[in-house]
Amino acid sequence: MKMTGVSVPVGALRTKKSFGIGEFLDIIPFADFCKKSSLKVIQLLPVNDTGTESSPYSALSASALHPIYISIESLPEFVGCDDPAHKKIISEIKKLKKQYNELPRFPYKELRNVKNTILKELYNLHSAEIAKSDELKKWITANPWIKEYAVFKRLKTVNLEASWKSWHEYSKIKPEEIEKLWADKKLKADHLFFAWVQMNLEKQFEQASEYVNNLGIMLKGDIPIMMNEDSHDAWAHPEFFNDELRAGSPPDGPNPVGQNWGFPTYNWKILKKCDYSWWRDRLRQAAKFYQLFRIDHILGFFRIWAVPKNECTALLGHTEPYEPVTMKELESLGFSKERIKWLSLPHVPTNIVEAANNGDYLGTHGILHTIMDRIGDEELWLFKPEIKSDKDIYAHEEIPLSVREVLAKKWRDRMFIEIESGQYYPAWSYNATTAWASLSDDEKRITAQFIDEKRDDMENLWEKQARELLGMITDTTNMTACAEDLGVNIRSLNSVLNDLSIMSLKVVRWNRLWEKEGQPFIPFEEYPEKSVTTTSVHDSSTLRLWWTEEPDAADFYKTFPPAGASLELGAGSVPGVAGADAHSANGAAVAESRVAKDTKAASADSCGAATAQVSNIKPGNYSPDVADYLLKKIAQSQSIFCIHPIQDFLGLSEAYYAQNPQDERINVPGSVNDFNWTYRLPVPVETLSKDVQLTKHIAAIAALHDGKQKRS
Repeated sequence: MKMTGVSVPVGALRTKKSFGIGEFLDIIPFADFCKKSSLKVIQLLPVNDTGTESSPYSALSASALHPIYISIESLPEFVGCDDPAHKKIISEIKKLKKQYNELPRFPYKELRNVKNTILKELYNLHSAEIAKSDELKKWITANPWIKEYAVFKRLKTVNLEASWKSWHEYSKIKPEEIEKLWADKKLKADHLFFAWVQMNLEKQFEQASEYVNNLGIMLKGDIPIMMNEDSHDAWAHPEFFNDELRAGSPPDGPNPVGQNWGFPTYNWKILKKCDYSWWRDRLRQAAKFYQLFRIDHILGFFRIWAVPKNECTALLGHTEPYEPVTMKELESLGFSKERIKWLSLPHVPTNIVEAANNGDYLGTHGILHTIMDRIGDEELWLFKPEIKSDKDIYAHEEIPLSVREVLAKKWRDRMFIEIESGQYYPAWSYNATTAWASLSDDEKRITAQFIDEKRDDMENLWEKQARELLGMITDTTNMTACAEDLGVNIRSLNSVLNDLSIMSLKVVRWNRLWEKEGQPFIPFEEYPEKSVTTTSVHDSSTLRLWWTEEPDAADFYKTFPPAGASLELGAGSVPGVAGADAHSANGAAVAESRVAKDTKAASADSCGAATAQVSNIKPGNYSPDVADYLLKKIAQSQSIFCIHPIQDFLGLSEAYYAQNPQDERINVPGSVNDFNWTYRLPVPVETLSKDVQLTKHIAAIAALHDGKQKRS
């Protein structure tokens, strides 16, 4: 059975009861809106505690929920108490709600501190009775992770939120020490505070989840693949993580030096010895609330791009697992030990540094001697052994920044990366290095063929690992698994997902035949059944922004034109979009075959754009008619699930348009600011529920995808 759903961050929910930010109990009125709109799935972003970080993908705990999502006024301790201190809290909340509830976006750090302060005040008023609570005692017994988390959070508070790596005491800790701190009677009240908050968060989230299920709607969660290096898990279980490596992604078009995410990689060998207990516990915790879940960056279960922890970029990363290139293999290719050194170590000529140092030859030599060793009498240098990363280069502040930047660039200029003594990995961009340019044509051909064969071998390693890890994940829980499988293609990806019944992700604007001329869009009837179709993701622009500002919207229009539209789109005929005629005849041919069907479909679109309005549906201008056209086209997808961001559904009514469409974004990748991850609905959920025209309009789109409305 096909289902249409909506994705929304919990924090984005705005209701009459919420306190400046969406809370777990706000999911209940949102579910009522979804029921009226015939939406059968609510997808959330991650909801774990992230501490001072607003990004939900930077979790401080794999198990603990974020305290910012708690409804303070729904706590048992809040209800029915009328002493002066309690009345003061009531008055404070009333004043603060008035201050925060009307803001267009929520101030994450400020609101987190405010809510935490009030929670502590309320707890202090009732700490004696909370300490005697049998319910809390039973909950702690059933959730053993809480001891580590509570001890960690108290220590983090004492250390003014600093990373545990900088703590003067307990930065390294053993399980028995955690137990001892937890049992310390002097610290009991502090530890129980965190347990009390987590118990109530879980109760409120379970209440919302049960309500959603009773309406016949499924809740879909999101499990980030990595953990923050400052997480309680990395602190309490360092054996499960490789702190010498950081996860990221290899170089691509928009990221020529790759991405270093800063999260430690996993030690899968140790996790396997424990039967992946940490991962299994994490999944069981999520299953308390969800029926479906999104596996973040599923490519990382095949192979993670691992970067030395002090590298500023990801260019010198390698895949884990990998098939090493050995010294013996390089010698068999005809490379001597000296040439292998040339291929694997950056050799820096004096002149390129001199050019960055205002042509000062003697001064350049003086600079180079501080961090490099000269090769004999040549004007060629090697980095000293103590230079382990580009971070070490930048740390030499006595060297002009322009010179350090040149040296850092040369640091990355190597064809093979030595991972372990005598074991190498071909650099991702090996054919763009100085060493590669120095090879003869025959050497290039032989070496490239060898590297391709190595990557074929690694494909087998990746498939083996993925089947084991993802098999463990799907065997642990009854939740339906949905993959975030965007990015570099892996040969076995589709077969592994299909064999394990894991849904793939199809973001319409990127679901194209990239290897074909003109890169045509894939027809919706060819989408795989085991997949999730979506208009946008939290890191992308919304439909509105895409349609008005991005050139590939014109390609979509030409491939899937609205009924009755002319297929002729000459250069410059699309308002606000460059390169409107860039799409090849390939897309136009596909579009032509749909004209008859689309013309018939228009007559069935009771809520859609009338044929007379088709001329208004062109890239460059956004309107409810455009939103209707896009959502109904996409509803033709054969995917079991069509799940779109709430912003894209709200595009069906101009009443909910932000004056600046950029304000409707959730996150802008590559930027760190107070804007990201703080999106809120433009109006309360209750207002949306009363908008009969909107709910009927969404329901009509859902009916088209779910098969309740016939397609012509």
